[in-house]
Amino acid sequence: MKVMVLVKATESSEAGILPSHELLTAMGKFNEQLVNAGVMKAGEGLRPSSDAVRVHFNGKDRTVTDGPFAETKELIAGYWLWEVASMQEAIDWVKRCPNPMIDESDIDIRPLYEMADFAENDPEGAIAEQESALTHAMALQQAVVQPYLFFGGRCEEALEFYQAAIGAEIGMKMRFSESPDAVPEGMLPAGFENKIMHASFRVGKMNLMASDGCGEESKFDGMRLSLSLPTAAACELAFNALAESGKVDMPLTQTFWSPCYGMVTDKFGLGWMVMVPVECN
Repeated sequence: MKVMVLVKATESSEAGILPSHELLTAMGKFNEQLVNAGVMKAGEGLRPSSDAVRVHFNGKDRTVTDGPFAETKELIAGYWLWEVASMQEAIDWVKRCPNPMIDESDIDIRPLYEMADFAENDPEGAIAEQESALTHAMALQQAVVQPYLFFGGRCEEALEFYQAAIGAEIGMKMRFSESPDAVPEGMLPAGFENKIMHASFRVGKMNLMASDGCGEESKFDGMRLSLSLPTAAACELAFNALAESGKVDMPLTQTFWSPCYGMVTDKFGLGWMVMVPVECN
């Protein structure tokens, strides 16, 4: 079950008095325990109601009132979203929580509704289906797409090349011989045992993954990686480094979309577009 754990506001929180270093440390350790137990799904502290607004609904009318609001005991200073097996488990966790305020305080535990609770008013399941679609859409909004590059036996060489050419930072490397699960017999060509099964690396703000694959020749047809840099000088350095033993497909030049743009295919057959984006110009 999911519960929202509500930290009620106090005079100190409404006065904007921030928690001490000791309290922040204690709450941090408590949150760490929640995360390690798989209980905590979200949690934030709220600014005092003096920074808030309240929207009052009366039929079609909407009235906006600026804070602060007088009824301190009804206000919220922070919250967690937990997933627990029972209300008792939530209570047990709250009892372990440090006092979140410098004065006396209260924490409310409120179970969340589930779509099954509304089944009587949704006999055909249309609303539940819409809710499921919205949940899926929100999950997709958090999706991360990362290039996964296969180098056909030259992955280690490629990582070293990108490290020198464009400052790649290598995160991890796992060889086939280091796999926790045995590689199926006949899957790898002879001599591939020490080739790279999986690696991760970072170029600037971009995370990429790489592998030697299972012996097949690497092909990067129909795609290029776009490398954006803040200056033409930086573009020229990266472009020339990537072109070493590779092929210049389009020399660096000014275009209508970039003051400095060029295309190069490196020695591993991976195509690059190197440019200064307009917003950095």
